[in-house]
Amino acid sequence: MSSKPTDSSGISFTALYTGAVWHRYGLSDDTLATREGRWLYHLMTPFEAASKAAIGGNIRTFLLQRHLIIDHLIDRAITDQGIGQVLEIACGMSPRGIRLRKRHPRIHMVEADLPDMAGRKALRLLATGRLGDHHQVTPIDILAEHGEYQLEQVIDRVFDNARPVIIITEGLTSYFSLAVISDFWRRLAGAMAKRPGSVYLSESYYRPKQPLLDGTLRALGTALGAATRSEVSFHFRNDDEARDHFLSCGFGSTKVHDPRSWYGTLPIPESRGEPMVRVLEAHS
Repeated sequence: MSSKPTDSSGISFTALYTGAVWHRYGLSDDTLATREGRWLYHLMTPFEAASKAAIGGNIRTFLLQRHLIIDHLIDRAITDQGIGQVLEIACGMSPRGIRLRKRHPRIHMVEADLPDMAGRKALRLLATGRLGDHHQVTPIDILAEHGEYQLEQVIDRVFDNARPVIIITEGLTSYFSLAVISDFWRRLAGAMAKRPGSVYLSESYYRPKQPLLDGTLRALGTALGAATRSEVSFHFRNDDEARDHFLSCGFGSTKVHDPRSWYGTLPIPESRGEPMVRVLEAHS
């Protein structure tokens, strides 16, 4: 694919900001707090406040909405479906692995990211005695077409492949064009088909309907794309587009979760008007 980028390492610095958000809102552990994340958090605070006042939501609102909905869906898959294997791709400084192991100590949790970030995460978890046979960190590159970091090889290596797995990508897919990320989705759907009962959880951001906000976000996306050496994209315009595209990639079924349907049920912040984010739940 000619437009396919060959490097996604620039994305990792944004994981430091999201990690700082989790820590600030009591979702993380001091082990995962970073100086760079704290600096980015303070740098972004005036912009976040202005966005909240102008449109009734900001990046932190959408981050918390997607994170807590995904957590709830993971818990449901573990409890109701009995899935005991979890892979979080692009884990960054996400506290999810720590929290999941506390709530579900028998699961096999694998966190994965590009080699540099995976190394940083592993050192922090190792220093607090959290790594072991059932909580691991491994390098992965979702763009790799061969080698030890390839998606399929990582899944084959770290899991019991006769059993289903929950796979999460949070805060990753919007950094790629639809063409590039669709190739990953097709490969992931193929890997899940070999493991019936598997579940994939991710999120997508829709283009806002207001022209002014749409233009502003496009400009911000261009700037963020330059900073991360990636193609920040809004892939879909509505739930039907998202669902149909996932089915076309080979997933067996897909459900689109609107944060508004979880207001009053989960402790998520509420947007003024329609939230921009959706959580996607796909099954093999």
